[in-house]
Amino acid sequence: MRAIWTGDVSFGLVAVPVKVYSATESHSLSGHMVDPEDGTRIRYKRVREGTDKEIDYADIGTAYESEDGETVILTRDELAELPVEQDHQIDVTQFVPADQIDPVQFDRAYYLEPASKNTKAYVLLRCALADSDLLAIATFTLRGRTKLAALRVYEEVILLQTLLWPDEIRGAQFPSLDKDAKVRPQERKMASSLVDTMTGDFDPDAYSDTYQEQLAELVEAKAEGGDVHDLPSSTDDDEDDDDEVGDLLAALRASVSDRGGSADESSSEKKSAPKKKPAAKKSAKKTQAEKKPAAKKSASKKSAAKKSGSAKKKPAQKKAS
Repeated sequence: MRAIWTGDVSFGLVAVPVKVYSATESHSLSGHMVDPEDGTRIRYKRVREGTDKEIDYADIGTAYESEDGETVILTRDELAELPVEQDHQIDVTQFVPADQIDPVQFDRAYYLEPASKNTKAYVLLRCALADSDLLAIATFTLRGRTKLAALRVYEEVILLQTLLWPDEIRGAQFPSLDKDAKVRPQERKMASSLVDTMTGDFDPDAYSDTYQEQLAELVEAKAEGGDVHDLPSSTDDDEDDDDEVGDLLAALRASVSDRGGSADESSSEKKSAPKKKPAAKKSAKKTQAEKKPAAKKSASKKSAAKKSGSAKKKPAQKKAS
């Protein structure tokens, strides 16, 4: 995996250096536009309207409409000067019960990996989340946008899940439901009986994306028939970097004092062994509100399975938002 963002999780006065990775990817086969006659790539160009003049991406501005309906244009330099653009910090602001966040608010999921060789601060935050059985609410900036997020523990890793802003969730008002249809008691009882017969444990492996399986079979069948074209492919390089963590215990005490509380000296007086790795925590079990995404399924046909498996190894084409 390649980190898409690096920064610090601000936990009181404690800074936890982290790398951010997309936790999910599409299992859809990746395709691109070509001329069906010979497989030549079809590409879009940024062209000035009314002319054939191509404009460099760096020279393109963005038009926005003001509250008065006036159009203003902002350049890339002006957007880059916004303070929020320069912030590389995930700022934890509070801890809340998981049931206070409706699932409709959950958006994209990201794994947080320690960005320092000293993982103590990371493990401490993970333990705090697991012990409290709460979600940490935080804000941060990703690709120029301020994001609201919730942090929780998932399989011994801190998971960051972005949340939709309240005004991004549409209202669920439909005129057709203004007046409920009358449902007889017998009908409700029968519906409940049907639900009982269909109740069971969720097994994501029991489901499959039949469209992708059939698409993989079609691709493999055409390949075996010799209907192939040589097209260029691109590769990505992984990058890695490390940061340092400061005096963790002092920062924790100062954070508690700033909040008006009193630090519990008795349990924290002892200095922790510097290189001792913490025992594997069962913390992830407490706050796993959601199950992991459905495992990718390869095509049932032996030929498609080979092609499908190859396609799934590629990173998702969608950009994280």
